Amino acid sequence: MELSTLLSPMNLTLIILVIASIFFMRGKVRSDLVAICALLALALCGILSPAEALAGFSNSVVIMMIGLFVVGAGIFRTGLAKMISSKILQTAGSNENLLFVLVMLVTASIGAFVSNTGTVAVMMPIIVSMAASANISSRRYLMPLAFASSMGMFTLISTPPNLVIQNALVEAGYEALSFFSFAPIGFVALSVGVVVLFFLSKLLVSKDDSKATKKNKGKTLKELAEEYNLSHQSYKVEADKDSPIFNKTLAELKIATFYDVSISKIIRVTGNSRFRKKYIEEVAGPKSVIQKGDILYCHGEKENVERFAKENKLHFREENRAESFSNFQESGIAEVFIMPNSKLINRTISEIRFREEYNVNVLGIQRQKEYQMHDIKDTKLHSGDALLIQGTWKDLANLDDRQDDLVLVGQPLKEASKVTLDQKAPVAAGIMLLMVLAMVFEIVPSVIAIMIAAVLMVVTGCLRNMEEAYGSINWESVVLIGAMLPMATAFQNTGVDTLISGGLVDFLGGDRFGSLAPYALLAGIYFCTSLLTMFISNTATAVLFTPIALKAAIGMGVSPYPFLFAVAVAASMCFASPFSTPPNALVMTAGRYSFMDYIKVGLPLQVIMGIIMILVLPFLFPF
Repeated sequence: MELSTLLSPMNLTLIILVIASIFFMRGKVRSDLVAICALLALALCGILSPAEALAGFSNSVVIMMIGLFVVGAGIFRTGLAKMISSKILQTAGSNENLLFVLVMLVTASIGAFVSNTGTVAVMMPIIVSMAASANISSRRYLMPLAFASSMGMFTLISTPPNLVIQNALVEAGYEALSFFSFAPIGFVALSVGVVVLFFLSKLLVSKDDSKATKKNKGKTLKELAEEYNLSHQSYKVEADKDSPIFNKTLAELKIATFYDVSISKIIRVTGNSRFRKKYIEEVAGPKSVIQKGDILYCHGEKENVERFAKENKLHFREENRAESFSNFQESGIAEVFIMPNSKLINRTISEIRFREEYNVNVLGIQRQKEYQMHDIKDTKLHSGDALLIQGTWKDLANLDDRQDDLVLVGQPLKEASKVTLDQKAPVAAGIMLLMVLAMVFEIVPSVIAIMIAAVLMVVTGCLRNMEEAYGSINWESVVLIGAMLPMATAFQNTGVDTLISGGLVDFLGGDRFGSLAPYALLAGIYFCTSLLTMFISNTATAVLFTPIALKAAIGMGVSPYPFLFAVAVAASMCFASPFSTPPNALVMTAGRYSFMDYIKVGLPLQVIMGIIMILVLPFLFPF
């Protein structure tokens, strides 16, 4: 093969696509950076002009995504979503099956209008709390929660793939979809999901889980301490003699830096009578001052704690160390999970200055069932990491308001279930309703309706300021879709879409399938999209397969609508992998799920959903 043939525009496009897909699948490089590099490669090779390469960032789909992030942030910030979900779920009481159905219905309903990831973040602490109060395992509910957030595709704005196929249809000269065009599909998907998961979700609950829930209402402080093995790495040190650390703050002493030992709390004698001593309990912080007579609760390796005590003339007390983290009064311990869009990702505990930012101490990190208790200050945080934190009960409860970065799902469970309705919640509800009405009745173009709603969220105070609005936008997703949209143009310019769609039509749409050829082609597009979504972003998959599905339908001489709907549905409903969507990844640690849990529950659901959709889509949108 000649070099000129090998480096033809079509082959170059395919090579760039394959290389980008490999990087997407490996996950070592951020998906938005991969997409930008692929876009630049297409431009440098002359496949796309500068105007074509940058056109994706001015596309209405990208602008609508930005606006929807801001609108969703207003819904979450005012407490509206949390209020609605908690009130409805409370009607289930201790009925396990009713709670399961309501979890699915409420999550899908909220996910129809706002971010899937945000919906799961709001619902997770509520469900964990309610499962605990009903003495049932939350493992049965968290994975269905993540799946239901994708099933609620009742509206045009429920998932980015919906917007992608809408954009493709309009550009190809077909009639635009209405706001509720996806509603019939959403009802079918949710109905199938509820029925199938009602039985499959029981596989997530082991006998040990059932026994545990009968004995306890969720994790106790003692159970958390045992899970992280705190009793074997916690010691008391008493400052009963003259010491060089007296009257100095912990920030000045830098104990963690020099000894790899963290001080979690300080017990101080404030008075002494004939009958009893009076103590106060202080959660250790950078400004805490060490005084004579203080008892320091230390966390770290025994040798390091002993060295710290010896070098600073302190009395090392090994006895009763098991009580160090099970006898809290003013303070406690809890678990939090790192959100997929958190600004904490790829930053260390030291860089974040966790204590100063959140008023809590980090005692340990759990990542995929592995516990790290040492050198955690220099460990970079990942999405889905669980942090064991310690602080006052008030500061722990306040973390429930930091759901942009953290989700509190451990102790205190009662605090996680409390809902405070902000005075702006009715305003946020009104803005959301007006946006939906404007889109349903086509009063203004959809992109304008969404942008007006986003501006109103800021102007009316549902978001504090523009900085908070900007911070609510998942720029990785925005850049990813903005950079991937021109890939469809590259497909058209080089004939890649004709090549792939022609191959699909020849193989699946030929005489070998007779009158069933359209169904065979639909199945091929659906399951190819579904398979690829297991490895790369569902939005990127939808962008890649939309022009192929459109071209294939035109090539066969049938309506493109069922084929494009197949792309949107298959890209949105990927359940067999914990990493295919942010909600799947978010509940993995919280539910203590393994990869095989997703295979045994998510894979059957994904296959069943695909078969039913292949039968239903032509009925709803005829060939």
